[in-house]
Amino acid sequence: MASPMTTPAIPAYYHRKKPVWPFERGYDPAFTELIRQAEIAIDNGIFPERIYQGSSGSYFVKNLQGKIIGVFKPKDEEPYGRLNPKWTKWMHKLCCPCCFGRSCLVPNQGYLSESGASLVDRKLGLKVVPKTKVVELVSTTFNYPRIARGTSQVKNAINNKFPKIGKHFNRLGLRPKVGSFQEFVEGFKDADYWLRRFDTEQLPVSVEKKFQSQFERLVILDYIIRNTDRGNDNWLIKYDPPVILNQPRSNADQEMLAPNEWEVVGKPDITIAAIDNGLAFPFKHPDAWRGYPYHWAWTPMAKVPFSQETKDLVLPRIEDLNFVDELIDDLRNLFKGDKGFDSHMFERQMGVMHGQILNLRKALHDNLTPIQLVQMTPIIIKRCSGWAGTTSNFRAFTENTFTENVQSDSPFFSWF
Repeated sequence: MASPMTTPAIPAYYHRKKPVWPFERGYDPAFTELIRQAEIAIDNGIFPERIYQGSSGSYFVKNLQGKIIGVFKPKDEEPYGRLNPKWTKWMHKLCCPCCFGRSCLVPNQGYLSESGASLVDRKLGLKVVPKTKVVELVSTTFNYPRIARGTSQVKNAINNKFPKIGKHFNRLGLRPKVGSFQEFVEGFKDADYWLRRFDTEQLPVSVEKKFQSQFERLVILDYIIRNTDRGNDNWLIKYDPPVILNQPRSNADQEMLAPNEWEVVGKPDITIAAIDNGLAFPFKHPDAWRGYPYHWAWTPMAKVPFSQETKDLVLPRIEDLNFVDELIDDLRNLFKGDKGFDSHMFERQMGVMHGQILNLRKALHDNLTPIQLVQMTPIIIKRCSGWAGTTSNFRAFTENTFTENVQSDSPFFSWF
């Protein structure tokens, strides 16, 4: 293994001009550098480590120093992917085929949903989703079929003994896996942990205000993408309590300090991170057995009307038809990179999202609370049969172009 203090040459099969998904608009040098660090670490034997929680194959990705820098979720190791290393979902699929998956979601698109949620977050300026993009990575710690590992070993053995023959191989190593790569956030804990603490501990006024604002951004994200998997264990909170710099060493020191010297230097702060967005962007609202509610709807914060700050941030965007047009186009550019992309199914997904945006716009104008928002009748915006082209003509929105449909079917078990 090369010394960790040096930067070794990267094998040929690692080289890609664009390590991020080619259909995403814009070049992100910081994210590209993050992927480069991950590739160099893997080349030096610092391999991604499988996360044993959850129902899919996901991995902590590290840099050359062994520090976790991201979470990678391969497409083929998703809950119902063909190479998912977790046996629970395999048993579910085998023993309960009638209850297989979530009927409102496109199967095996979790990695696109993760990246799509990050895209929506960036476009709306919410800043609650750690940056997530679709990338390709290869590591021996990923779950590969035995035949693929055997073939790779044979090719490498031949190449070592007969380099002239080996140079004709298309690939010596394992095939790179496509999946979502999310930046790792440090210092965060499950929301459930902090919500229990906040039930008994009073937050400073400034922190409570920011927490409410961050919470509202989480609500807006989840509502627009219609997240079907938002429990209190898959959104995170980082809370930095106040720290007093001029803390007296003794009672005598305390008496000598003037009142203005008791300044809080380490100001309290709080931040929310919305992770695990792989079960969003449904092509219809839940209408089977489960309603997939938003668990944050039971918190006290959900009973407070949206703040003016949130309205000023979101309303100008979602009321701009050009913005919605561009958002849908960007999502299309992302989703069409998948080999199984279905244009008709994508239109249905966007129909649900567009309906959610219209409901959200009304809720913000009517000064509703988050819990009132999720109780609104779900609608779907459908294009008329005469529609031609892509979303480039969305800015020509008229009542003759789109139709608004109320989804009458509802899940058997539903809280809202």
